[in-house]
Amino acid sequence: MTTDGMLRLHTLRQGAEAMLPLVLLHGFPLDHRMWLDVTDLLAGDRTVLAPDLPGFGDSPVGPDVAEALGESRATTSVEVMADAVAATLTAAGVDRAVVAGLSMGGYVAMALAERHPGMVAGLGLIDTKSTADDDAARAKRFEIADAVLAEWRVDAVFGMRTSVLGATNRVARPDLVERLERWIRDQGPFAVAWAQRAMAARPDRTGVLAAFEGPSVVVVGDEDELSPVPAAEHMVSVLRDTELVVVHGAGHMTSNESPEPVASALSRLLLRAR
Repeated sequence: MTTDGMLRLHTLRQGAEAMLPLVLLHGFPLDHRMWLDVTDLLAGDRTVLAPDLPGFGDSPVGPDVAEALGESRATTSVEVMADAVAATLTAAGVDRAVVAGLSMGGYVAMALAERHPGMVAGLGLIDTKSTADDDAARAKRFEIADAVLAEWRVDAVFGMRTSVLGATNRVARPDLVERLERWIRDQGPFAVAWAQRAMAARPDRTGVLAAFEGPSVVVVGDEDELSPVPAAEHMVSVLRDTELVVVHGAGHMTSNESPEPVASALSRLLLRAR
């Protein structure tokens, strides 16, 4: 489903209309498919929606999305992603939902909670962080964005097919490495570069979490090297009504490395948000 240049919105599961839906925001550099393992395990009868963020999957690229929102085509930001999610959900008749995001999806979920607070009834933050990039991380993102555009290939992010996995699963789960490589190869260079620059520019949103009044859950793999356990504990320390779930033997992709505890955590969040 797309509307006026907005994001492609996938219905992963159709549930009861009277219940708050769950909206899942994918990580970088993937698309909505990374949530299929979790969706299959969710308890209850909820509608589950998953947009492809700008340029990923079947969604239009960032400049087209920005223009559709009334922004300059040169605008590159996580805020554009969040506003596009809000506009896409509104066009689909969704004005309130439980929103969960992994990594980049978590950045977007926090921006959505800041910019469209009435839409977010509950917040799931999975293998993500509320702090901004430091100078080194920001410079690395720009370096990757430049390389991807210069080569017009996404080879510069192929290393993520292993780096996002925990040390255990890099060896034990070659099937996951293959899946991640396939999903990464399906994404376009422009989307990868645009998203890297958007993430590099994101602000610290710890204050947004401190102000959030709804229920939340923070999930992190104990082998996550990109958004490690201390980053999760930092978010938990400021959230008012939250639960911390540490997934043993998983890295940055808990949704696929160990989907059962992720699904259980989100199922509990849905009940609390009810």
